[in-house]
Amino acid sequence: MSFTIGVDVGGTFTDIVVTDDEGETIFAKATTTPEDQSVGVLSGLALAAERLNLTTSALLGGTSRIVHGTTAATNALLEGKTAPVGMLTTEGHRDVIEMREGLKPERYNLRMTPPAPLVPRELRLAVRERVRPDGSVAIPLDAGALDRAIDILAAADVRAVAICFLHSWRNPAHEQAAVAAVRAKLKDVYVTASSDVLPRIKEFERFSTTVANAAAGPVIDHYLHRLRARLTEAGYGGELLVILSHGGVATVAEATRLAAGTALSGPAGGVAAAVALSRAGLGQNLIAFDMGGTSTDIALVRDGRPSMSDGKTVANARIALIPDGPYTFARVTA
Repeated sequence: MSFTIGVDVGGTFTDIVVTDDEGETIFAKATTTPEDQSVGVLSGLALAAERLNLTTSALLGGTSRIVHGTTAATNALLEGKTAPVGMLTTEGHRDVIEMREGLKPERYNLRMTPPAPLVPRELRLAVRERVRPDGSVAIPLDAGALDRAIDILAAADVRAVAICFLHSWRNPAHEQAAVAAVRAKLKDVYVTASSDVLPRIKEFERFSTTVANAAAGPVIDHYLHRLRARLTEAGYGGELLVILSHGGVATVAEATRLAAGTALSGPAGGVAAAVALSRAGLGQNLIAFDMGGTSTDIALVRDGRPSMSDGKTVANARIALIPDGPYTFARVTA
């Protein structure tokens, strides 16, 4: 008997769905453990195994695939528990993420406090370089300025660095050189570049998404690797796949690289299920309704297709990952 397991960690409960190769399905529910979500996942798996009259190791040993929806990135952003982030950007553009697009959520509210950026101004460091909109180099990357900025971030003990240079969506050479320099000096720091996260025009969206990716990256990296280690110790030898916010799945390595893509991971799984049910003949137009202990998420499926958005704001962080963006999808067979 071979099993497929779905795991959805919410703010209150962790839900487990186990399906065997004959289509029989059982459910189990455990309390989410916010201090270490992997503990709640293993508790849920133990309850599922008990319902099948199996040990946890027997269940996991007979499982070919685990697909996981997680709230780790969303909760970290909402609760302000992201990693300390530093930012390297083109000289003169350190305030793009604070100026945003010149608009406030309540544009006519003159007393509204501006949203606090994920990177404080003293850790948004300018590097002398400039790429033109056509990709040609106007000012070469200043290696000395880059090294001095990295030294400042090292002294500040940041755990993540976002590299956001002007027009890198057209020519990423300067960003990639900066990535290599940061990794050479700050070996245990999570590093992400805007040309890898959102390689398209619109500086605020690209910079903001990259900063959110950097802020969530160490959280996702720590959680997923800890969960995978626990699963391995419990007897699981297959691959752990993570649901991304557009409903696809990715490996742990890819979900860690594009950590911001795991925001709203769990609700996206419900929409993907509604699409699958629509294609199976349940109906062309469906409403996916996901009520949890923290929030309620609603999505529309029209003519068998989900409604898609090119961006979302989570805790004042603009995240603009796109379905045809720089993802490496996990290839999943039925």
